[in-house]
Amino acid sequence: MSDLKVRPLVGTRTLRPSLRQRGEQLSPPLTVDKTCYDQQCPLMPAQVVYLSLGSNVGDREANLRGAIASLAAAGVRVRQVSSIYETEPVDYLEQGWFLNCVVEGETELPALELLQGLRGIEAAMGSKKLVAKGPRLIDMDILLYGTEIIDIAELQVPHPRMHLRRFVLAPLAEIAAELRHPSWGDSVAGLLERTADRSVVRRIDGAAGFTASEKG
Repeated sequence: MSDLKVRPLVGTRTLRPSLRQRGEQLSPPLTVDKTCYDQQCPLMPAQVVYLSLGSNVGDREANLRGAIASLAAAGVRVRQVSSIYETEPVDYLEQGWFLNCVVEGETELPALELLQGLRGIEAAMGSKKLVAKGPRLIDMDILLYGTEIIDIAELQVPHPRMHLRRFVLAPLAEIAAELRHPSWGDSVAGLLERTADRSVVRRIDGAAGFTASEKG
């Protein structure tokens, strides 16, 4: 397991407990070179990432396409996009069916900056999370970030419920059936075969493929 190393972000809070509360000596505050955000900075090695996208509000397919088209500006090079799947809602059942897909991409962003970029796309598109697991104009989740295992308040990777979600595993298996993560005992195809989730997930054969411009 490799440690997650996160570049400090201006205006974000520290990802550790307060030392003052424990009566310990505080180290000098960490300074951030703000010019790094206006000039070329050293980049992390590229990581292959898998993202889950879903929408059940408004023009669902257009929402997926708009979010994918926004990934390039958020620092993600799109390599593959699954077919679009129509999926039965789980957990919160009193809502419309979703359209879902999975994106394979590549990024030099640290994991938390990638997450912030996805939340920025959601906000720019007007998506609001008013009900937990409820209706979403667009919902974007990090499924995998390379082979990293991340467990902090803001982010857990691999996504802790992906192996329980057919609407995630079916599109992921389409583009990366043999993918394995060090924390799993099986491939994506194996996880899909063994999942207890029997919710309806059906590929939308009539949906047009994603164009090169949409892939960034």
